[in-house]
Amino acid sequence: MSIESATDLEGMRLAGRITSETLDALERGVRVGVTTADLDAIAARVFGRRGARSAPTLVYGFPGHALISVNDEIVHGVPGSRRLKRGDLVKLDVTVEKDGYVADAARSVIVGNGTDVARRLVACARAAFRAALPVARAGVPVNAIGRAVQQEVRCHGFTVVHGLCGHGVGRTIHEEPCVPNQYNPSQHDVLTEGLVLTIEPMVSAGSARVVEDGNGWTIRTRDGSLAAHHEHTLVITKEHPVILTAA
Repeated sequence: MSIESATDLEGMRLAGRITSETLDALERGVRVGVTTADLDAIAARVFGRRGARSAPTLVYGFPGHALISVNDEIVHGVPGSRRLKRGDLVKLDVTVEKDGYVADAARSVIVGNGTDVARRLVACARAAFRAALPVARAGVPVNAIGRAVQQEVRCHGFTVVHGLCGHGVGRTIHEEPCVPNQYNPSQHDVLTEGLVLTIEPMVSAGSARVVEDGNGWTIRTRDGSLAAHHEHTLVITKEHPVILTAA
């Protein structure tokens, strides 16, 4: 969507705040022995308290409130009986619908200290997101975001996951444009003032190729390597973008 009024901006800010609050609550809940279903229940309680709903459930029928992916699972992990262990790399992905507005964000959390690779991978995903912000302004080609993300990930010695990207958002989960994490010379979309979208680097410690689980939801690295994910919803301006899902 494109922000066209003060009402739109306030609606998106509220959805963004609830998304951030939910992620904060989930991160506090990540510890040894907790199941991913336990974490999903935390998200459900925040949604209930704030009068919000899970956009993936509303739009796609996702069987949960939050998408919780562990280790080689990149995105769309289904909450269930899996218990977290020390060193697990957990991706928390929350998409909130509130009063017709949708915001989306994700972060990667390690249970305990984790391995050196896990820590560097999480840092890489965050750094790749930050590297994209200076080019995320009106008048710049969308593919400049992919170039910035890809260059940063390569500097860290990791790999951008193929086939998964950021996207427009605001009135539903996935809107135009697609926001790839790699430079795509054939993409000619240009960022416009007021456009709402996500930037979400998804990074692998090994293969860039992915496979989908038999559950029809979860996407993981083909070679079983660790993956990290970092995402925010933002509004494009002529200068620095406005991040709606930051704490």
